[in-house]
Amino acid sequence: MKTLLITGANGQLGNSLRVLSKQFPQYKFLFTDVDSLDICDKDIVLTYVQTHNVGYIINCAAYTAVDKAEDEEILCLRINRDAVRNLGEVATAVKAKIIHISTDYVFDGTNSIPYVETDYTCPMSAYGRSKQAGELILKAVCPDAVILRTSWLYSEFGNNFVKTMLRLGKEKDELGVVFDQIGSPTYSGDLAAAILSIIDHSEKEGILPGTYHYSNEGVCSWYDFALKIFELTGIGCNVSPIDTKDFPTRAIRPQYSVLNKGKIKRKYGITIPHWEESLKKVLKSNF
Repeated sequence: MKTLLITGANGQLGNSLRVLSKQFPQYKFLFTDVDSLDICDKDIVLTYVQTHNVGYIINCAAYTAVDKAEDEEILCLRINRDAVRNLGEVATAVKAKIIHISTDYVFDGTNSIPYVETDYTCPMSAYGRSKQAGELILKAVCPDAVILRTSWLYSEFGNNFVKTMLRLGKEKDELGVVFDQIGSPTYSGDLAAAILSIIDHSEKEGILPGTYHYSNEGVCSWYDFALKIFELTGIGCNVSPIDTKDFPTRAIRPQYSVLNKGKIKRKYGITIPHWEESLKKVLKSNF
């Protein structure tokens, strides 16, 4: 029985993996977070991985406070770059496999067609720079790593756009939501299923290392996303489209961050649901 170590297990993706783990009795899951495993300390990580005979590391841990990162870039780098180096070096040392989660924020958002994995990365924020640095260091210390870039993650866990809209929609009669940032919402349960599909494939046919993109199918703006949330829940809040410049934030967001998923579908045979279908399913069952 292979042992899977999940770091950052209290976040959205970690919790989704926890829920899904019940359907995968062939694996032993170890769910850790900062309180149970300090990934910033390589020696602690090495001892933990050796003690538990870990076969796969799924790194869901990250500093994700995008705006706060502009003032805390050193801390952000410590978690998103230095800790990733630790995990990669440990994985290489014990011959474990590692799946690391990255982000659309590594791109500058100036494309007009979906980004492929080989497109030039040019992050516009401290958070994006830290995630780019994590990718680069991981590839250097662990060439067999799988890096999954995703976007616009939401779930029934933690803080995210869907939960914010549900709360504000009930509190307010009218909301302004940005319409000139375009991307693809991703349900963390779908991403969790894709990760476990990659592990299943790797157990049968071997790991296919490299960088991959995963988000739900389809494209929308944050405005469109909010409209669909209210439509599906019957919330009567009036939503108005606003420009990014009318909703200033500390960090610059990519204005276009649609990811091309052709590679992960070809290499790992993964089927990806449309964002509207996943949102509909989630809102019916979890919120």
